Amino acid sequence: MAAYAIFIRNSISDPATFAEYGQKAGGTMAGHKVEPLVVYNPCETPEGEPAEGVVMVKFDTMDEAKAWYFGDAYQEVAKLRKASSDYRVILTEGL
Repeated sequence: MAAYAIFIRNSISDPATFAEYGQKAGGTMAGHKVEPLVVYNPCETPEGEPAEGVVMVKFDTMDEAKAWYFGDAYQEVAKLRKASSDYRVILTEGL
């Protein structure tokens, strides 16, 4: 069953560090079968807190999504995201 990693950006507090995260995050997907579906396209928030940006990537399985997200390569780069911005991250299975 397909799985999705959804990143919802609430705010950026350090643009320079966040830019470094943006430069490095894509490289962590090497060796993983992943399909980007949404990458900071214009978005609207008709309910709830507004989102500044959304990223959604598709994996073949939840195990593959977790292997990437919790893997050493992404977790090292994620430190930059966590230090420079406020995000919600959701891993979910699809249909």
